Amino acid sequence: MTKIRAAMIGGGIGGFIGEIHRAAMRLDDRYELVAGALSSDATRALESSDALGIRGHKSWQALLEKEQDTVDCVVIVTPNDSHAEIATAALTAGFHVVLDKPMTRTLGEAIALAEVALNSPQVFAMTYTYTGYPMVREMRKRIFDGEVGNVRTVSVDYRQGWLAEPIERDGQKQAAWRTDPQKSGAGALGDIGSHAEQLARFTTGLAINEVRGDVHTIVKDRKVDDHACVQLKMEHGVVGDLVCSQVCTGERNHVSVRVWGDKGSLSWSHERCDELKFTASDGTETLSFCIENRAPSGHPAGFVEAFANIYLDCADNMLGKNVAIIDEQEGLKSMLFIDAVLRSEDLQSWCEV
Repeated sequence: MTKIRAAMIGGGIGGFIGEIHRAAMRLDDRYELVAGALSSDATRALESSDALGIRGHKSWQALLEKEQDTVDCVVIVTPNDSHAEIATAALTAGFHVVLDKPMTRTLGEAIALAEVALNSPQVFAMTYTYTGYPMVREMRKRIFDGEVGNVRTVSVDYRQGWLAEPIERDGQKQAAWRTDPQKSGAGALGDIGSHAEQLARFTTGLAINEVRGDVHTIVKDRKVDDHACVQLKMEHGVVGDLVCSQVCTGERNHVSVRVWGDKGSLSWSHERCDELKFTASDGTETLSFCIENRAPSGHPAGFVEAFANIYLDCADNMLGKNVAIIDEQEGLKSMLFIDAVLRSEDLQSWCEV
């Protein structure tokens, strides 16, 4: 099978997310990472590419110019403020693009990028990790098949504790750019709230029409939000709630989604990612366990495997197959959601998405 020649922008050695993307790309052997501009610092960029044994470039501009005939796909894992510029340039130059979420820093950037992607013949995909978990996909299928009946309400919860203290002031790199509004845009809403709202829409297939946001900055003098509670009004009269927080002290990475219908409910939690619980109207609970994993049943499907499922879908699309991916329209919907929540907080009222 033809391998997709890939280049990565951002994600230098020692960073978290670049290593995850590279591991996911290797898992199905559908990609060959051949080049990179792995840091905005030219020296570190070349050191990182040397360590990986790939062709290195001092800047993303140089990579796009010099790899025209040697790279098929560009993977972008930079801070949010450069997403729009790099992705637009890569699509325009004829590369497929895989972009880490959120789509951009601002809604205006997202609207412009979505227009470019829509009119490009190249594949544009985003890595919303949790949509790659087998049991989240199973949950979506069973809801679509009517197992819970008519959906009535949805609840999504995403809580972390790593920003419970102002570690950005001590120079912690990941915290520094994520709490800088010029680089990140929104805070917790953009970083993990985008995952949460995507889960609400992905599992139900329903659009979010209106939001009522209660947005907070808990850590004193922080410049972005770090905790938010959002009420949701979705299609067909469905209502819901969403919590995203990065200041829940001691919390590691709690993600959960539950969907209630008139026949029962389905719930999934990241802590028990290979399980899906159905609760019938009489309270009877039935656990289902993952059997669609890469390894035999009982071997957990984890974070890297979820990423790999997304990369597998992207590879199929790049080779001409019609496989569902998280595309520019989905990325734009997340940015519209974030914008509406922040407007709602300012206006202290419901706002349309």
